[in-house]
Amino acid sequence: MLYVIHALDHPNMINTRALHIDAHRAYAKAATTIEIAISGPMLADNGTDIIGSLLIVEAPDRATAEDFANNDPLNKKGIWRQLDITAFNRRVG
Repeated sequence: MLYVIHALDHPNMINTRALHIDAHRAYAKAATTIEIAISGPMLADNGTDIIGSLLIVEAPDRATAEDFANNDPLNKKGIWRQLDITAFNRRVG
């Protein structure tokens, strides 16, 4: 099943995020319990400031998607202030 991982950063975390982005990318790339369908940073209305992360992952169940998100380095380093995981049913694309 697909799950949307929607994670909003705490304010003013751009420098801290930059310190841990390589670990975040390596973690995602090495994942074996989920498959990432799409991922990337969410941007503020100015189109440049990163305000969070969005991932759509294929996982066998919600618990697996939650475990993946909870153990992401950006979450473990306290960069994300809000983490929501929602089942998703792809209709188009």
